[in-house]
Amino acid sequence: MRGSVSVLGEIVAATRARVHQQRQSLPLDRLLAQGPPRAGARRSLSGALARAGRVNVIAEFKRRSPSRGAIRSDLRPVAVCQAYEAAGAVALSVLTEPEYFGGCLDDLQQARSATQLPALRKDFILDVYQVWESWIAGTDAVLLIVAALSELELKTLLATAGEAGIEALVEVHDAAELRRALIAGARIVGVNNRDLRTLEVSLDTSFGLVDAIPDDVVAVAESGLRTGEDLRRLREAGYDAFLIGERLMLAEDPGSALATLLGDAGDPGPRGEAP
Repeated sequence: MRGSVSVLGEIVAATRARVHQQRQSLPLDRLLAQGPPRAGARRSLSGALARAGRVNVIAEFKRRSPSRGAIRSDLRPVAVCQAYEAAGAVALSVLTEPEYFGGCLDDLQQARSATQLPALRKDFILDVYQVWESWIAGTDAVLLIVAALSELELKTLLATAGEAGIEALVEVHDAAELRRALIAGARIVGVNNRDLRTLEVSLDTSFGLVDAIPDDVVAVAESGLRTGEDLRRLREAGYDAFLIGERLMLAEDPGSALATLLGDAGDPGPRGEAP
């Protein structure tokens, strides 16, 4: 099996090549000439994730992944994300990377237009072109993966996202990446429990890094979150929110799976009652 570092390198290389081709066929000035998005006002991801007294879940839609392969081919973003919203998700994450995850921006646009939730574009954002492309598409936030970016790239992409009025969830995997994220000015930090070298998942990553995340930075735990007990322990440790994908997409009914998970985690529901 290929190690995840090599997979990450492959995806980054493929993304850079794809963005280069996009720039050739539709230069940035022509992209921006398409005008502002028609998706309405931006929805605040940070505001949704910082709700006190609730179990704040970013629920993810994705069709496949490099580690697992095909996940689900019978589900569509609108139905799944509407079910997530009804179950109590506070935000959506939609995979838009086409080659390795089978996604597209249209999936995100459909999901966002069918709900009232902020939508995170989960992709390998490496170029300011992709940030402006996200803006045109009406995206509320983009994912920036520290392991895939130089310090200059990270700072430039954060600044461009700010210029576009888009928030950024900055993903880290270890203490060194967390320091880089905070120095660059990240206001939402996601700690991915998946080891990039071995593909193994351990919640110890989240527990080990949480004390180094400042109180005024939104802390999100990602990957390997399977039970209500996982969410309770991580909330007690200091996490504001949780990004959950395969655990839900593998369920027969992703919306019901989320509702059960939130109930098991002790979420009081929007009216103070268990969902």
